[in-house]
Amino acid sequence: MVRRVSIFGATGSIGQNTIDLIARNPDAYEIIALTGGANVTQLAADARRLRADVAVTAHEEQLPELRDALAGSGIETAAGEAALLEAAARPADWIMSAIVGAAGLAPGLEALKHGTTLALANKESLVTAGAMLMATARDHGAQVLPVDSEHSAVFQALVGEEMAAVERIIITASGGAFRDWPLEALEHATPDEASSHPNWDMGRRITIDSASMFNKSLELIETKEYFGVRPDQIEVVVHPESLIHAMVGFTDGAIMAHVGPPDMRHAIGYALHWPERQSLPVHRLDLAQIGTFTFRAPDEVRWPALRLAREVMGIGGLAGAAFNAAKERALDGFIAGDIRFTAMAEVVEDVLTRLSADPGLSSAQITLDTVRQMDHLARQRAAEAISARG
Repeated sequence: MVRRVSIFGATGSIGQNTIDLIARNPDAYEIIALTGGANVTQLAADARRLRADVAVTAHEEQLPELRDALAGSGIETAAGEAALLEAAARPADWIMSAIVGAAGLAPGLEALKHGTTLALANKESLVTAGAMLMATARDHGAQVLPVDSEHSAVFQALVGEEMAAVERIIITASGGAFRDWPLEALEHATPDEASSHPNWDMGRRITIDSASMFNKSLELIETKEYFGVRPDQIEVVVHPESLIHAMVGFTDGAIMAHVGPPDMRHAIGYALHWPERQSLPVHRLDLAQIGTFTFRAPDEVRWPALRLAREVMGIGGLAGAAFNAAKERALDGFIAGDIRFTAMAEVVEDVLTRLSADPGLSSAQITLDTVRQMDHLARQRAAEAISARG
């Protein structure tokens, strides 16, 4: 049976890996919508290649370029937030949510309202509004499938298990580009240095987030929201090889580990073919050649983002939205050269401290509007904190 598929964030690394898998068996899929950002050349090329019904760019000013690139193809073109929501509402069996940042929340919610299976690579959706996202899925009989490698690993380790038997969830972290740097050198680290990951081939922003562990801090919050476990049940361990993606510990002392190559096509492929497994073009591990798996506890002096994530989980409410927005703005500041690498965590902590004075941070109702309002406010406060350091 041909499956109707849409890919949101098609031009990013997750989107491109999804397209790679689909293009290997194109007759099995009908592509409903492809969406992207500024790279309309890639978006148009993929839309033609996969014969998509519609191609959408998030940037309205780039619609003429997209129309020109798809002229004569018969593929619809559109742009802007309303167009993204319209594309998410189109009947589909499976949607990849890989838009980077808080912008991915609204299209994901729209897809779930139509009962679509949502493959979630947009971690910000769970961080900013996890309870609302999962409730929307339940209310409309939709399924959310995790695509982050760590959460896909946990999801797979839990097949056939009862959550009541879960004692702890252990997510692994590579440590990123700076895991072995002297602490005093981090202050002078550059965006280019932070953009070089030792194991994974990812986009620039997520690679820098890996170096700062902000990526892992978001995943801590994701784990709580998706699997419904307590914060004290979630652990992080540094695993430089990036071959064990996560582990689940059970009440009888057993630990189930998910082992695989550092290739996002594994998690994407699992979600794409779920509930079945199908062959994937990923490297097969030679355990004898690997020889050893190593682990070490994360240093929260080196990676204060982990401590901040636990504080956010303790606050609850809109703290996740504030945390994510401040993190994104701090990352912008680092990439632009406005603040040091180590100042990103300082900016985020400043924002959380200022906003925590308002009881509404923890008690406000989580809706799309309140999340957006908090996102806007936290970005303003982060910009002020960055400016104060300039």
